[in-house]
Amino acid sequence: MRYPLKYTEYVENEAAANGVDPLLIYAVIRTESGFDPGAESNVGARGLMQITEVTFDWIKSKIAPGEDLTFDDLYDPAVNIRFGVYYISECLERYHGDVSTAAAAYHSGWGTVDGLLESSDYSADGEVLHTFPYQQMGLYVTKINRAYERYQTLYEA
Repeated sequence: MRYPLKYTEYVENEAAANGVDPLLIYAVIRTESGFDPGAESNVGARGLMQITEVTFDWIKSKIAPGEDLTFDDLYDPAVNIRFGVYYISECLERYHGDVSTAAAAYHSGWGTVDGLLESSDYSADGEVLHTFPYQQMGLYVTKINRAYERYQTLYEA
């Protein structure tokens, strides 16, 4: 199946807890790792939602400061989805619910997106991006949006 629903218990629970559409989470997991919990990128991002060590440390400080978790725990689908969904929810909140801008931030970081928002070449209102100037960023946003639209078509009642 090209657009599977895997790890549903984790995805559904974390999405509900963080106010995020679970179909968006499936789209991110499909795009980031193809549902491979052992995936590791060339920059060292790990697991289903491809979280980097810097991002892991930041998220841990926010949602799990007293827990005995290490970067290696991102290979555990439950931990990875918990952290990834939290991060997506923070991106969506920061960028006013705009999926494309949130996806750009998930991929390239808040600093990059915040810098682009300051330019009228990329943002008409300083709140969301209307143009993605970096090829990888633009391709990533397109992949997320297409996967999300497909999941919505297949699974929304």
